[in-house]
Amino acid sequence: MWKSKEEKIATYQLLVQQQAAISEIEHDKIANLANSSALLADALPNTVFAGYYLFDGNELVLGPFQGKVSCTRISMGKGVCGEAAEKRLTLLVDDVKNHKNYISCDSAARSEIVVPMVQDGQLLGVLDLDSSVVNGYDEIDQKYLEAFVVALLENTDFS
Repeated sequence: MWKSKEEKIATYQLLVQQQAAISEIEHDKIANLANSSALLADALPNTVFAGYYLFDGNELVLGPFQGKVSCTRISMGKGVCGEAAEKRLTLLVDDVKNHKNYISCDSAARSEIVVPMVQDGQLLGVLDLDSSVVNGYDEIDQKYLEAFVVALLENTDFS
């Protein structure tokens, strides 16, 4: 867990800077997604999954991630990832066991945050994070993970 709110914010500020630096040097989608999932998994306490689902024009397909074997395809509107992608809104789920539309990929996951990746009006995919604790994410996580996604997309080639 975080020692303080200040420690959490400082960690996120550093993560956003690191992601911006990585994607300034490297523009390949897979390389940047792989490194960014490693950054998040390493820095965020209680993380059991940190990764990406990429939109193929029809559904979300598992991309680079850190964690256990996961769901490979998610229909739009299904699960937290499909819901966030369809609505193009960040979703926080305090307790996945109480979320009607939750798809269980790892029984260790207790809370989740999903941030859609949208560029020039086009859905590219979602950033998905699962925590091993209930109430693992809050408005601080949302603010900085949304900034993290912006930093990732800024110089990454998704074409």
